[in-house]
Amino acid sequence: MSADEFDPDIERLFARAPALPDAALFTAQVERRLQKGSAVRGLALGVAGIIGGVVAVRETLTVNIGSDDGVVAGEALGQGVRSVSFNAQTAIQSGLDQFGLGSLELGSMSGMQMFWIMAGALIAVAAAGVVRLSQEV
Repeated sequence: MSADEFDPDIERLFARAPALPDAALFTAQVERRLQKGSAVRGLALGVAGIIGGVVAVRETLTVNIGSDDGVVAGEALGQGVRSVSFNAQTAIQSGLDQFGLGSLELGSMSGMQMFWIMAGALIAVAAAGVVRLSQEV
């Protein structure tokens, strides 16, 4: 058989896929996995967004806007931000107390500590995802 005859034969054989008896079951399993993965992905992104939002609000509230040059409006604004920051920290602490995490003080952590805690958590989540992926494949 020459190359000119072989190539069209191969193309013709692969052009029509054979019908398998469990094709419907396979399709249902693939769709279920896709839906399950998107739900987990959506949950993970939602949790990450909430954590990022909390950290962003916390850092925004701890910015020192008040100035020492005697500007009355700047001092009043700085006092208002400090008041809101104190109220937010009190609300967060009372929420932690309700969940039994009263000894966890977020105010004592610096921004860099929070960064490294979140980086470690993201690395752990990524490692768990890799393990899960390797088990599915």
